[in-house]
Amino acid sequence: MGFFDKLKGGLKKTKESFIGKMDAILAGFGKVDETLFEELEDLLITSDFGCETSGKIINRLRERVKNERVTDSSLVKNILQEEITKILQIGKQGLDVNDTPVVITVIGVNGVGKTTSIGKMAYVYKTSNKKVLLAAADTFRAAAIDQLEIWAQRTDTDMIKQAEGSDPSAVLFDACRAAKARNIDVLICDTAGRLHNKKNLMDELSKMSRVIDRELSDYKRETFLVLDSTTGQNAVNQAKAFSEIANITGIILTKLDGTSKGGIVVSICSDLNIPVRLIGVGEGLADLQPFNPEDYVKAIFD
Repeated sequence: MGFFDKLKGGLKKTKESFIGKMDAILAGFGKVDETLFEELEDLLITSDFGCETSGKIINRLRERVKNERVTDSSLVKNILQEEITKILQIGKQGLDVNDTPVVITVIGVNGVGKTTSIGKMAYVYKTSNKKVLLAAADTFRAAAIDQLEIWAQRTDTDMIKQAEGSDPSAVLFDACRAAKARNIDVLICDTAGRLHNKKNLMDELSKMSRVIDRELSDYKRETFLVLDSTTGQNAVNQAKAFSEIANITGIILTKLDGTSKGGIVVSICSDLNIPVRLIGVGEGLADLQPFNPEDYVKAIFD
């Protein structure tokens, strides 16, 4: 099965919930009027597009309907598809495997698939013949180091670790020194998903950032936030919180294989102007793929 087929299958619940209701609404209106706009906005909101994003999409729809003199409700679906695609087309997608050396810091709350995503990213780079090193800097969660080590073994990737409860920045310092000594192309750093409070987390991430600035100043920098697509608007709230304490360069959206809350992708891109870079639609090593806005919308609408 190709990746698009997996994506389409994974978004089946979203499609059935969203498009089924949309078709019913459009079939019930012979003309395009304000009542139709209100019905569609309610549908977007209940489909996890978020209030602000839903309002933005409907305002664009109103404008286009007026400018293009659309009177047939059956044409509205195509306009919505085009406008949603435009929102998703921000920033770059995927991993530029040739843009190295690079340090990738991976952040996110516990349970979203952070460690799994790190292992899959390592696989992407390894299959492109890049030298990869993992840093087990989530030293606060029980078994986090062991879980990352399993992925390191699966991908035949070296890993730097210390004992559970160690200073994360000390682990990162060792990893940075090792990266320089071994001419590593890609250093991927795991981080704690939750500390005692937001300030504590912010201080820890800032400290780790300073270590990278000092030790690997010639490396490019990426900060990826991992979000669980099944949590809907809660994932958007997580993105807002983390964007206040970190310079996020991209989102990794996991567990798209079976969610009915696919609209949150649009909400994240629209509300936060942060590109979704990678999406996960399975447990296999190759099931983390670049996010393609056109394919994503096509999988929902077609």
